[in-house]
Amino acid sequence: MQMRPSENELMHEIIQSLKDGKRRVFLDIIDELQPYDVAQQYQHLPAKHRNKFLLYLTLAQLKELMEELSKEDQLEVLQKLGIEKSTKVLDLMENDDLTTLLADLEPEQIEELMSEMKKEESDMVQHMMKYPAESAGRLMNNRFVWISKHYTVREAVDKLKDFAELAEYLNYLYVIDEGKKLVGVVSYKDLLLGEMQDKIEDIMFTRVVKVDVLTDQEDVAKLISRYDFVSIPVIEDNDKLMGVITVDDILDVVIQEANEDIEKLSASGKAIDFKTKPLVAAYRRLPWLILLLLIGLVSGSIIDGFSETLQSAVALAFFMPMIAGMTGNTGTQSLAVVVRGLVAQDLDVKQVVKLIFRELWVGIIIGLTCAILISIIAFIWQGSLILGIVVGSSLLITLIIGTLAGTIIPLVLYKFNIDPAVASGPLITTINDIFSLLVYFGIASMFISKLS
Repeated sequence: MQMRPSENELMHEIIQSLKDGKRRVFLDIIDELQPYDVAQQYQHLPAKHRNKFLLYLTLAQLKELMEELSKEDQLEVLQKLGIEKSTKVLDLMENDDLTTLLADLEPEQIEELMSEMKKEESDMVQHMMKYPAESAGRLMNNRFVWISKHYTVREAVDKLKDFAELAEYLNYLYVIDEGKKLVGVVSYKDLLLGEMQDKIEDIMFTRVVKVDVLTDQEDVAKLISRYDFVSIPVIEDNDKLMGVITVDDILDVVIQEANEDIEKLSASGKAIDFKTKPLVAAYRRLPWLILLLLIGLVSGSIIDGFSETLQSAVALAFFMPMIAGMTGNTGTQSLAVVVRGLVAQDLDVKQVVKLIFRELWVGIIIGLTCAILISIIAFIWQGSLILGIVVGSSLLITLIIGTLAGTIIPLVLYKFNIDPAVASGPLITTINDIFSLLVYFGIASMFISKLS
């Protein structure tokens, strides 16, 4: 049994075929790879070999390569290919991928590329670019198989054979009337089981789950997840069928939205990746961190205000970081639960109330468990029952507060149409620090005479 070559061995074989000018050998290697693997080889290829790598690829392979690259690498490829070959590749690309690629280019660059493309393709892309960013209209693909409601099963199967290469997924066929209005959907299974003379309008489902061109991409993702679809139709005014969004595009959306939420939860603001310059990365992080620094001064003021309490019972200082850290952590965990819930579904009042009470009980259970444990530790370590009561009761109260804060703050933001992920983990942690210190020193001050 022949062993599959490693990534390094593949790279060596590709470079050797390029050096030797053996295009046939090069294509034999590429034909055995998935588009993603081809893209990986291209990205790790030394710069001096990239031009010949692109020269040896067929137009179809270049199109597949483009779909696997980041936007920066896509633009680099277009530049290396030149305007004539670039436009041929763009003609082959899916309209949704092409719209995403062109969105950030300068108007004159877009016009230059569009002028050389096929008119039908360029017209469609220009139309899609008029829709808002992150809308279904920007995400849809106009290459799909549709059938008339007056077709027979035989006519539908024949059309499917003729246009199969235009469809990414053939699980569903969308049915339209004379005015291109979406009136139904037929599954591939229905066609296989139907009689050849059956009319499509007699076997189609008329209750079609669909989205408008202006629907937000997150809502599209929720629908596809809810119904386990591999594609969903996109309509415009009067239910006119405009395109189809497929599950692979939704996966990209989910990853993109998740990355954005992670950036916000970590208070890093706009996207920061491996290529971001140090000054830019620092600039994007600074606003949140400066805000947290100012809020953190409140914590310092609280500690300073209770300096006499600390001097009277030095043991209190030992437990202070632990209480603040645990409170902030439990708040961040609750925040993550809420953000994931809001992404997966639309919460109504009943679900919100249920969630808050659920998290309240979580806080009570965790608080009681940790409070009893730390009280015992404090008593054994210092031989002071009062110290154990102060530390334990403080931890119980602050963990409950932290859990509720991490739950309620993002829900309130969501209510006011603000992205709940902006209630970042560091922000909630800092707020919880303030509450935990107030509770801790407040209870300690009540028992200070017995702690001294």
